[in-house]
Amino acid sequence: MDRNQAWEIVCEHVKSESLRKHMLSVEACVAAYADKLGEDREKWAVTALLHDFDWEIHPEAPDHPMKGEPILAARGVDEEIRRAILSHANYSGVPRVSPLEKTLFACDELAGFLTACSYVKPSRSIHDVEVKGVRKKLKDKAFARAVNRDDITNGAAELGVDLDQHIDFCIRAMQAKAVELGLEGTVAAPAST
Repeated sequence: MDRNQAWEIVCEHVKSESLRKHMLSVEACVAAYADKLGEDREKWAVTALLHDFDWEIHPEAPDHPMKGEPILAARGVDEEIRRAILSHANYSGVPRVSPLEKTLFACDELAGFLTACSYVKPSRSIHDVEVKGVRKKLKDKAFARAVNRDDITNGAAELGVDLDQHIDFCIRAMQAKAVELGLEGTVAAPAST
């Protein structure tokens, strides 16, 4: 399965533009880690793209991603990718062992949180998101309350990276894809003198 085939599956099953952008954001982070770690970028990108493909069909735990896995198997998606997708749900019973599994989990909630941080900036741009601000927002339980803070913290720990470094790495990965993610934002016109 290549990225284009994975994207076709996403487009077939995911109608929400925001969910598609979330999957693209996770892909940006996971693919950047693949490059950093010398892993198979295409496989990691496909995994990230497909991780929530069944969310609109199965929006309740434990249906997602458990009931989505057979759909991917029938489409010929590699077992390693399917296992990583299953492992991103703490309740699946599939432990995260491989670097791919740990990276997907570490990037999933964080990518969503970074998107939320972008949206509250006056520019609505990922380019204006900084680690310090993200850390402050993580402490505000009312902000992006659907995002599981423990998953963000535990994800970085499982990956074996410092949380601030992980946040910075994912911000930079998403900045590189800002236009595609809808996070380029607006650039204020310079003040006239």
